[in-house]
Amino acid sequence: MKGLQEIIKHVSLLAQLGLSFAAPLVLCMLGCWWLDSRFELGAWIYIVGIVFGLGAAFMTAYKFYLFTVNKTEKEKKNPISFNDHS
Repeated sequence: MKGLQEIIKHVSLLAQLGLSFAAPLVLCMLGCWWLDSRFELGAWIYIVGIVFGLGAAFMTAYKFYLFTVNKTEKEKKNPISFNDHS
């Protein structure tokens, strides 16, 4: 049963990472589409949107990486033990 819980935990973390990486890029592209349709700025605005979207996606992925690394380091430092009689 513990193996199944670990698999579900890792799959959910992977799904969260994928969404965290894709969402900023999609939102920036939607913003560029809106700017282009509203103000007729031209296609160059999409290049700016891609740069900002990828930058935000990589920052989100980096913060997620730091979160998971810190979480695993804390688990290694302080393992939960229910049989500690000290």
